[in-house]
Amino acid sequence: MPVAVVTDSTAYLPPELVRPHRLTVVPLTVVLNGAEGLEGVETFPEDATRVLSGRRVTVSTSRPAPEQFAQVYRQLLADGADGVVSVHLSAELSGTVEAARLAAAEVGDDRVTVVDSRSTGMGLGFPVLAAAAAAARGADLTGVRQAALDAVDRTTIFFYVDTLEFLRRGGRINAAEALLGTALSVKPIMHMPDGSIVVRDKVRTASRGIARLVDLAVEAAGDADVDLAVHHLAAPQRADQLLAALTERLGDRLHDTYVTEAGAVIAAHAGPGLACVVLHRRP
Repeated sequence: MPVAVVTDSTAYLPPELVRPHRLTVVPLTVVLNGAEGLEGVETFPEDATRVLSGRRVTVSTSRPAPEQFAQVYRQLLADGADGVVSVHLSAELSGTVEAARLAAAEVGDDRVTVVDSRSTGMGLGFPVLAAAAAAARGADLTGVRQAALDAVDRTTIFFYVDTLEFLRRGGRINAAEALLGTALSVKPIMHMPDGSIVVRDKVRTASRGIARLVDLAVEAAGDADVDLAVHHLAAPQRADQLLAALTERLGDRLHDTYVTEAGAVIAAHAGPGLACVVLHRRP
């Protein structure tokens, strides 16, 4: 059995990719107004959207426990995997990477290795797919890990949010940034250059935000052939606009495209209206 690849629920991979690539997805936990559920198993995007649209909102998220990862790793190894590469959302956003590393140390660092994607959504998903492709080609543990790391360096994420308030509540940006955005009626565009969320641009309207996402994505693509993912939260029309515009702008250089709704974990921190573009430059 080749090296097994594990990720977490914030990759928001299209369901049709998970089984063919033999991926194991470990869910994070979301608590919406006191109701706890596993992302993608018990709690879904529409649940988060409904709660976040209400007046009284209490939302939190939590990483999987190290023992959850340890159980997954042991089972995969017991089933015959040569090793496990576990790729997860940015350590700047969650303790998931730390939990996975604790589990890897318990199970055996010589058989399990953990990769920080420094991103989320398909910013995580593309490195996971690269790792799975390397595993399918018969690469060893080191080779599969390196494939994921190389894909991390070739993947760029930009996203637009209607308000900074949800990011402030979750502690992903500071209060001063959120207050400035609210006071100036700014629509922010964010990116993750080092795994943390940083304001990249500020625009005045949602339409300008979508147009700016397109420009930034084309700029990030450079001259490379690329794959594209678009995420949204309760904003399918924005996703359609992004996909259409980028398909036209990138032309024959655009290959695989994916559109998915962001799950409850990202919803809790970004809020309804999220529009996200992830560019993966092919090697």
